[in-house]
Amino acid sequence: MHQEPRDNQLNVEPLRAQEVREQWKLLSLASPALLVIVAIILIPVTWLFYLSFVGGDGQFSLEHYRKMIEYKSYSRTFITTFKVSILTTLICILIGYPLAYFLALLPQRLAGLFMLAVLLPFWTSLLVRTYAWLVLLQRKGILNDFAMQIGLWDSPVKLVHNMTGTLIGMAHIMLPFLVLPLYSAMKKIERDMMHAASNLGASPTYAFWKVYFPLSLSGLVAGSLIVFVLCLGFYVTPAVLGGGRVVMVSTQITAILENQFNWGAASALGVVLLLATLLILYLASRLFKLDAVLFGKD
Repeated sequence: MHQEPRDNQLNVEPLRAQEVREQWKLLSLASPALLVIVAIILIPVTWLFYLSFVGGDGQFSLEHYRKMIEYKSYSRTFITTFKVSILTTLICILIGYPLAYFLALLPQRLAGLFMLAVLLPFWTSLLVRTYAWLVLLQRKGILNDFAMQIGLWDSPVKLVHNMTGTLIGMAHIMLPFLVLPLYSAMKKIERDMMHAASNLGASPTYAFWKVYFPLSLSGLVAGSLIVFVLCLGFYVTPAVLGGGRVVMVSTQITAILENQFNWGAASALGVVLLLATLLILYLASRLFKLDAVLFGKD
């Protein structure tokens, strides 16, 4: 009677030893990838941190960070960056949620065909898509000509080289990053749950907000985080469609390097943006269970 737990313990120890050996084997297999990550991510980021603390005389200095506090142009750049990122995320949510909901309700074959249209931007160069919007939105572009022909407005409307054109181009590029995780979350929702809510007396609207929407929230949060973080570092679309009037951190870094060749100031901007992004992810992890949201863990 008293010997059985001891026998079980003896049987468990070889299994634990085998598990440890398997973990070491997996680590050895993953080590080349980990070395590549260290080489292409950690080393450059560490180098940026170092350069951001090097002054004009080559000594340790906080002058680059002090300038970001003293000069209002830096604060305006960060405000514009977060403003564009937030608005783009909201636009993607307003367009992407109904689209993902529509795709989730379709039969698998039809949903696959419509999903091709959503994924089509991935198969086209980012620069090509941006210049395509420039052709469409400029004063003598296709959209203005068509709108004047049908009488929507009498004179060309300024749709590019401003915030409007930037948001249109970025929302078009970022939309698939929201739709894909949201569609995946919606496909996991059993339709019988909505039918059960209806049978219990819930109206379609009430059943949607109380049953369907909370279950799809994980995909919505994951897609929104992906879109927002990607927008923070966007360069091509704001530079082309913004026409120099929408200055984000990435365009400011490029201007500093091209005009001043000041690696310290550019590195300081990159470091602050990186820390702000990490802070946002940390706050999101406190508000939401990111393991469950991003990786489907309980």
